[in-house]
Amino acid sequence: MNIKEYFTRISYRGSYSKPDLATLTDIFQHHIRAVPFENLSIHCGERIELDLEATYNKIVKKNRGGWCMENNYLLSWVLKTLGYNITLLGSKVYVPEHDAYAEEVDHLLLKVVLDGKSYIVDGGFGMAYQLWQPMELISGTDQPQTPGVFRFLEDSGVWYLEKVKRKQWVSDQSVSSSHNVDKEVCRRVYLFTLQPRDIEEFRSINTHLQTAPDSLFVTKSICSLQTTDGVRALVGWKLTEIKYNYKDNMDLVEIRILADEEMEQTLKEKFNITLDKKFVPINTSRLSLF
Repeated sequence: MNIKEYFTRISYRGSYSKPDLATLTDIFQHHIRAVPFENLSIHCGERIELDLEATYNKIVKKNRGGWCMENNYLLSWVLKTLGYNITLLGSKVYVPEHDAYAEEVDHLLLKVVLDGKSYIVDGGFGMAYQLWQPMELISGTDQPQTPGVFRFLEDSGVWYLEKVKRKQWVSDQSVSSSHNVDKEVCRRVYLFTLQPRDIEEFRSINTHLQTAPDSLFVTKSICSLQTTDGVRALVGWKLTEIKYNYKDNMDLVEIRILADEEMEQTLKEKFNITLDKKFVPINTSRLSLF
């Protein structure tokens, strides 16, 4: 495992001699624009291993992406190697269809302490709720980022992340019937506490999420990547590309339904992914990811 090889993978050419907020932000943004949030292994008959070396080989050597427990575990190694103070945290993701948070911790994120301040770093949420910058851990303060306005709210030691949404303009209304263009103004994202976690605590949920019949990751094939001005995502056969705040506080949404024969080329061109095994797309869940 070679930090310079990782930097080559994310096309990072900046300085990394000083573990400060500017460097952290720069590395983080290179990561989310180079490493997709994806669960394609599940739909290629592969197992997602919760092992740092396996994750490094998958993301860095094989040019793949991963989900939260891969992206953030790898980021924790990178940042520790560079001298950052890192703590693993666990969160429960909000499920809008149930208007409830998950019953068990199902998401891994990172806390970074810099100059006496705590920040949340999460490079493994993907889609339109992916943070683009480390967020200072303060309650009730809007923290505007390119994807939208994020904020934390704290109540009795439980922290809640939410995102204020913009309006969306869908260019082709004929394919937007299941797309969430909606009336929702603010979306809850997840809740968490500051209890330090060990990676071993995520082994059972790592297995559950890729095997349970009702798991979002079993019922949807997902691949998303942040761009310089938005996000693109392939969910099942639907390719969605969003340009953030393209005019008058509105996001531009373009949607296209792909044919099976377009999948391989689209993954290569849009996400820089080439799969070793046959990919079988799926989208049987009604859960909106936008």
